[in-house]
Amino acid sequence: MNHGLILATDRKQRALKDFGYCIILSTFTIIQSVQQTKKMLRNGAAQVFRQLVRHQSTDTSLILERSINRVQLLGRVGQDPVMRQVEGRNPVTIFSMATNEMWRSGDVETSPAGDVSQKTTWHRVSIFKPGLRDVAYQYVKKGSRVLVEGKLDYGEYVDKNNVRRQATTIIADNIVFLSDNIRGKDQ
Repeated sequence: MNHGLILATDRKQRALKDFGYCIILSTFTIIQSVQQTKKMLRNGAAQVFRQLVRHQSTDTSLILERSINRVQLLGRVGQDPVMRQVEGRNPVTIFSMATNEMWRSGDVETSPAGDVSQKTTWHRVSIFKPGLRDVAYQYVKKGSRVLVEGKLDYGEYVDKNNVRRQATTIIADNIVFLSDNIRGKDQ
């Protein structure tokens, strides 16, 4: 009996089994994506219908155009959050967040070991949503890996030298904590 043939067959069977698990996971992911897409299309179709009804109407106050302002950031928190409150306004939790972009320079086909370049972009994240702002203030900490979802907001402010400055802020409406190191644990 040839033992090498039996070992090779066992390896092939294990590889096929692992490949089968990958296909099952991929299929599950595709099914989830299709279900989400169907839901989005149903919602989108309803919005298009409402938009059509608005445009067919003679009442100009009903004509509204739909737009999207969505942002998703995956990165690390740059500083512990601070909570601020301006007189007469709701409090806001603010922190900075870094995202990294990496690329290989040079011709990748001829030199796969080309130089790797990296660019870090810093973002200001503000949270006004009452429950979320308190949770973020309590549990987000410097170095935590988080996924932030929200919208872009552009504004102006006057700095301490009375110079008008422009600011871009992410107004978060959801945060997913991806790190185990939570500030509330070690206090």
